[in-house]
Amino acid sequence: MNVIKFLDNSDLTTAMTIPTDIQQLHAEMRQWRRHLHQFPETAFEETETARFIADKLSDFGLDVHQGLGRTGIVATLSAGSGAGKIALRADMDALFIQEQNNFDHKSRHEGKMHACGHDGHSAMLLGAASYLANHRNFDGTVYFIFQPAEEGRAGARQMILDGLFKKFPADRVFGMHNFPDIPLGHFAVRPGPMMASFDCFEIVLTGQATHAAMPHLGNDAIVAAAQLISALQTIVSRTVNPADPAVVSITQVHAGQTWNALPESVVLRGTFRCFSNTVQQTIADKISQLSHAVCQGFDVTAEIKFNPENPGYPVTFNTEEETRMALNAAIAVVGDDSINRQPTPCMGSEDFAFMLQEKPGCYLWLGNGSSDNSCLLHNPHYDFNDAILPIGAAYWVRLVETVLPQ
Repeated sequence: MNVIKFLDNSDLTTAMTIPTDIQQLHAEMRQWRRHLHQFPETAFEETETARFIADKLSDFGLDVHQGLGRTGIVATLSAGSGAGKIALRADMDALFIQEQNNFDHKSRHEGKMHACGHDGHSAMLLGAASYLANHRNFDGTVYFIFQPAEEGRAGARQMILDGLFKKFPADRVFGMHNFPDIPLGHFAVRPGPMMASFDCFEIVLTGQATHAAMPHLGNDAIVAAAQLISALQTIVSRTVNPADPAVVSITQVHAGQTWNALPESVVLRGTFRCFSNTVQQTIADKISQLSHAVCQGFDVTAEIKFNPENPGYPVTFNTEEETRMALNAAIAVVGDDSINRQPTPCMGSEDFAFMLQEKPGCYLWLGNGSSDNSCLLHNPHYDFNDAILPIGAAYWVRLVETVLPQ
């Protein structure tokens, strides 16, 4: 094991323990990452991405299974005679965002880009697979999960429904995501909730259409919708315990097509997020209650649908023992001073939560450096920081060696 120093965007140096062979893989991982960045594919359409990854894994000598979750990949690597089994997961889908960067590896697919770093996540897990296949300094079995459709389409859930953990019975599962504005190469992890639940809702208010000059002859769904929007904002402030973080947001309002008529219906769409299954159910129940009560007062009706297009996401919840394992592995790579043990949980959501409902595990963040120049997640100027590729790969390797020691 050698020590290598990286310089992050705020001129802070961090000493890190990176295996020499992973350091030597850095340039190759960068090539893989930038290739994936140039050819982004969105949910359940990651066919070329999957082919690229599967070919690499086969070249490393791993047993590769394809097709779970339509385009998902699981590769298996065993060493020694141990019965322990660990699963490592990377997401590989892109977003429907038009890239606005001008570097050579920018997206070649119109309207699609890797704006969340899944290209980097895949490259880091490939790097770890390559190293572990060559060294096998562990005793047991490792499953490398390359998952499709994380961005709102619940690819993790689909892989599970297709038999992920029946075919590959891991004892525990681990995930990792890059995070801008965490210093380069620093880790953040905690037991308990890391990412919020995610649910969408659609409310269709239906009244009696009429001429705008004669509103008394109809039932105005727009006025009812305006009152309902205000009422929904009281759910968090007046129903949810102030100690429980939660948010309810109306994100779409659709009504009417002309200037001089009150429309028959209004469509409201929105989302809510929290860190507790109990709060999640409370919010859903209150949305239904308020919608019907407000609409009754205006003599209009309400039809409510939750998650009408895609399943909601549960809370991403880390278990105590697996968080300790992840923490020890991260400390071994970057040192204790580069660990945040009490990060503020994020109101964003993550479908890795479905895997954590099935198996104990841990999801942590790896610092991507400064977000200067709009380098934020889901931003058209975002790009994964290639400097953290060997750090992430080294973390995966150390985690396997920690959980499955020889």
